[in-house]
Order: sequence, then structure tokens, then C-alpha cells
Amino acid sequence: MGVVAAGHIETAQAAAEILHEGGNAYDAVVAAHLAACVAEPVLSSLGGGGFLLAKTATGKKLLYDFFVQTPKRNKVASEVDFYPITADFGTAEQEFHVGYGSQATPGTVRGLFEINRDLCTFPMSRLAEPAIQLAKNGVKLNRFQAYVLDIIKPIYLANAGMRMYYESTSHPGYVMKEGEIFMMTELAEFLEILSKEGDSLFYDGEIAGIVEKMCREYGGYLTKDDFKYYKVKKREPLEIKYHNSNVMINPPPSSGGLLTSFALHLVNEVKIHTCKAGTYEALRTMAEVQAATETARLESLSEGLDNDNSIALSDKEFLSRYKKIIRTRLKAFRGTTHMSVADRHGNMASLTTSNGEGSGIIIPGTGIVMNNMLGEEDLNPNGFHTWMCNRRMTYMMSPGILENTNGMNVVFGSGGSNRIRTAILQVLVNLIDFKMSLEHAVNFPRIHFEKGLLNIEHGIPDEIIERLISDYPNYKIWSESNLFFGGVHAVSTDGRGFNGCGDPRRGGVTIIVN
Repeated sequence: MGVVAAGHIETAQAAAEILHEGGNAYDAVVAAHLAACVAEPVLSSLGGGGFLLAKTATGKKLLYDFFVQTPKRNKVASEVDFYPITADFGTAEQEFHVGYGSQATPGTVRGLFEINRDLCTFPMSRLAEPAIQLAKNGVKLNRFQAYVLDIIKPIYLANAGMRMYYESTSHPGYVMKEGEIFMMTELAEFLEILSKEGDSLFYDGEIAGIVEKMCREYGGYLTKDDFKYYKVKKREPLEIKYHNSNVMINPPPSSGGLLTSFALHLVNEVKIHTCKAGTYEALRTMAEVQAATETARLESLSEGLDNDNSIALSDKEFLSRYKKIIRTRLKAFRGTTHMSVADRHGNMASLTTSNGEGSGIIIPGTGIVMNNMLGEEDLNPNGFHTWMCNRRMTYMMSPGILENTNGMNVVFGSGGSNRIRTAILQVLVNLIDFKMSLEHAVNFPRIHFEKGLLNIEHGIPDEIIERLISDYPNYKIWSESNLFFGGVHAVSTDGRGFNGCGDPRRGGVTIIVN
């Protein structure tokens, strides 16, 4: 018994199959992640990284950080294969950088095996079976996955290796379309071997050697040493007391959890619970909190504080200053996916994973697309090729668990790059302050303030929008709900039953296993 919410029906069904057979939440979430590498290929890959937040039936709370690591050695920028591509979002364009020089050391494989060793009850060979069957038999590309693939099509048509998997058979020269069958026979074969031989195959054996050879020949950073010395980091979650609830979330060096904590302190300061959900007052308050949080993030980055050793955002004086700012202001007026699982024993698993947009490079013979995290502007605030060697990269991914005094627990997380923190913040406020049901909290229209622009999602009444845009003249009104605003896949349990909501903005589905 249990419940799963994820970004694709096949991802969710892989978890449900394992739950049905008696596996626990961690068995289910590992199976879901592996299946997502096939069903959600742009958003999830063994060549990327992620985070798992676990709360076990015995009450143990632990964060598994298996995100990507910067290479142990740098090179002169002119020596690496690193180039821009333009992603077309329809209403806007964004530049990403790809190539061999965009690849950081992947952590997914080691992370999943570490979780399996510590928390799972099924062998990895069983947990990989749903993914292997999907890869062998093929998955029909749904509308959402086809949309995501089309946005960054230059990456997935970059070379013959990528085109072999992602080029449309009916429309040569274009990426696959909705309804076409996506198959990954090489990945199926690799998963069969990997699930039996273990993660040493990837980090100490043939795969590390192949990647090193490619990087040496074509202009990348990675070596066998980068793979050999990669370790999963286990951390205590960041815990936030908020009203009658306890929020556990991804701790530093991930910035998403810290920013969510910072924003919740500001929300509490301005007493948003005294507003009515969806009103001008509530939305204006939320916009100001988001604006202040964005300013604080940039200030901490400019001072070099967003790293392992110094977390300005949790400093009391820093926070107090922004509380004062927010009070005054109110008086004055890129490929990510998530899966949440809870089981009948009380185990909860929140896993968020990313491959960036993909580097445009497939590891030969495996079907694995490598990440492009060194080419992500948000992850390189001081400029490309200036990263510190052999460091865990920071990210917005924020898997979390909400413990409420009424006995309800909610497992949550979101994809959506910089929109992760604002999506999660709004869902938490909807649940805690506005007492919404889980489905209502996830589906409720959102706003996102960043770089001086207020994005307003479809569904907010026109008369409220008119008042908001008079305060924020730089705005964008979206004509429909969109993946831009994140995708919070969440499940809940109160000890008597299960509930869940997969965010429709990112193709979300929920399965309850009885």
C-alpha cells in the first residue's frame, strides 16, 4: 500500500508496481527514477544528479545529495568544447551552453545504489525491471514530453548519436513528435548489466574510461579520477518551524531550501494568513516576498556567500534587515523532474532529479545523455569556466516533507529551475495558511517574480490582475497554466489513508496503491 505522484504515468506505474509487491517507499522511488530516465528522457538521466529527502518509519530524517560535482581539474576555456544553443519557449528564448566542456561529474548512478544499500528491501535488479521493459518495448511520447523536447531541439539533434534516439522517423530533421514511440535498446542492455554488477561499473570501470577518452579527444574536463572519487553526501535536512507545522527541505549547499526558508520567515512576518487566498492583498504580499527573496539571493551571491561554508541567508541580522524591508515596502504601496512516495509503514521519499538540458553527448553503447551543468548560467553566477574544482554544485532543487500537528504529512517537490522555490513556497502557504486541500493547493494559480518581471499565471481574475499590474508595470500575463510555474508533485498521508496530486503543469499523475 502507498501513494506516488510523479511527472509521467509510466514513472508513477513503476513505483506503484513495486509498492503493490510489498516494496517500501525507497524501493518505489528508485524504480520510479530509473523509469523516468526512459519516460521523461529530457528531464531525467543517469548522466545527471539529484537529491532524496527521506523520513523513515522509525523517524530518521536524512538528505541524500547525489548532485553533480565540478571536475577535479580546470582547463583553458579555449581548449574545451563549449558552445551556446537557443531554446525557443514560444513567447521567449533562452540561451544554454552544451558540449563536452559543459559536463560535470554525474551522481545519479551512485546515488541510487547508495539509497538501495541503505534503505531499500528489493535488489536493484528488480527495481530496474520496469525501466528495462520500457526501454525495450518503447514509450509513446506524450504531449508534455514532446513539448519539452521541442523547446531544446538543437541539443537533441546536435549529432548522429543524439539523432539516432531523438529524431522523428516521420519528420526527418525534426525531433520526435507526440505519439511517436521512443525506444532505448542500448539503455535497456546497460541497465541489465548495471543492476547486477553495481555502481562500480559506472565509476571505477569501463564507463569512466569511455568518458575520459571522449573528453580528452574532444575537449571536456572529466577524467577517471572524477568518477572514482565521487561520493554521495548525506546531510541533515534543513528544518523550518512555521505556525503549527515543521517543514523539512534540502539544506545547503543547495540554495532552493534555504531560499524557501528565508521566504517563509518573510511570509510569517507579514502575516499572510490574515489575507484571503487569491485576493489582491495575498498576491501582492507574495510578490513582495518573492522580490525580496530574489534580492537577498543576489546579494548573498555577490558577496560570495552562497557556498558550503557561509550561508548568509540564515544569518539573523541579514534576515532581520529583509523583514524590515518587506514591512516598509508593503506599507508603501531547465530540465528537472520530481517524484513523491509514501508507504503504509510510514516511510516517505521525496526525490528531485535533473540533467540540465543535456550536453548533446551520449555515452557510446549506453544511451545515457550526459548533463550540461557547467553550461547552466544559474549554476555559474561568477561566469562560465570560473568554478572551483572538485566542489558539489549548488542548485534550486528542493525535495521536502511537511509535518503538521494534525497528523498529516505531505511529501513534495518540484521541477522548474528558478521557479522551484516560488512554486513550493506558494503550495506550502496554500496548505498551511489558507487551509487548502492538497489538490487545490497544487492547482491554484501562481505568480513568479524574478529580475524585475512579475509573471502572472492564467486563472487569476481580471480585476485583481489590473490592481497588480498597476503596482508592477513590468509584467507578463500567461494565457494558460504552464510548466514555467513549476510542477509540484505531492502526496499526503495521515496514518489512515493516502492522497496525492501530480501537478498538471508538468504532466503530473498520482496512483494510490491499496
